[in-house]
This record gives sequence, C-alpha cells and structure tokens, in this order.
Amino acid sequence: MADSSNSTHADDVAKLAKLLGDFDIAMLTTVNETGALVGHPLSLQEAEFDGDLWFIVSLGSTAVEHLRRKDTVGVTLSARDSWVSLAGTATVVEDPAKLEQLWNSRVEAWFPDGPSDPTVGLVKFTADSAEYWDSPGGKVASALSFIKSKVTGDTFDAENEKIQL
Repeated sequence: MADSSNSTHADDVAKLAKLLGDFDIAMLTTVNETGALVGHPLSLQEAEFDGDLWFIVSLGSTAVEHLRRKDTVGVTLSARDSWVSLAGTATVVEDPAKLEQLWNSRVEAWFPDGPSDPTVGLVKFTADSAEYWDSPGGKVASALSFIKSKVTGDTFDAENEKIQL
C-alpha cells in the first residue's frame, strides 16, 4: 500500500473528513458483559469531523446497554473504494434538541413515532485515532491495481494513513 508520508496531520484529518462524507452506515463495535466484541450497524447521522460522529439509537438496544457499562468502542465504515477504522469512546446522549436537529426520513423506518419517542436517543462517538485506506480513481482503478499486484507481485496501490486525533 502506498503511504503518503509527505502529508501533514491537517491534510490527513481533512482527507478523513472528506472520506467520512461518503458513508451512510457504520459498524459500531462495543464490548459486552463478557468482554466479547459485538458489532452494531448504525446509520451515520452526522460527522462533525473534529472527531465526533452521531447516531440515532433505541435506548433499549444492546449497543446502549454495552455503552452504559464500557464506553471504549470502534467504528468502521466502508464504501466501494475506501475504508475507515476509528477508535475512541461513545456516550449515550439524551438531548431532544440535538435529536430533533439530526432527525431525517432515513431513521423513520426504525423509529416511526418520530424524535419525540421516549425510547429514542443519541450516541455520540468521539475518536481518539483513525486509520483510512483509499483507492484513488474508484472501482476501476482498484481493480486494475489488484490485477497489477497479482501479476507483478507489487503491493496493492492504495493510500493508507494512521492519525492520532
């Protein structure tokens, strides 16, 4: 994988923020009562990227149950030609004004009673670190790079950065 070691921290954070705009669904990984990792697919509502992501959740969900016990989590996101992995903490937030602000038609399928439903709340994720992989040029470039790597033995051509936030 290509490593863009000439980029600055600000460039890396800007690239990460741009990539986050491409994702709709994230996998929030929590730790359950036995210490096992558990993935929860959630619809990404807002990426402020100062490191915060917002999700609308059922307050009775296992994800919320896990977060109330241990707030250390991971968030992964993927699209056709880019992937992001974030590590940090998440908290359950009961803020009706923020919930109303983030409410949209995508979440109504899961929460038909709207943002005033008392069983609906928010999860705010705050990233401590991130890693991303991006294949410039999209699917075709990714496919060509993959074929080239198989034929020549060279590594797959993708941009990869680790970032402390």
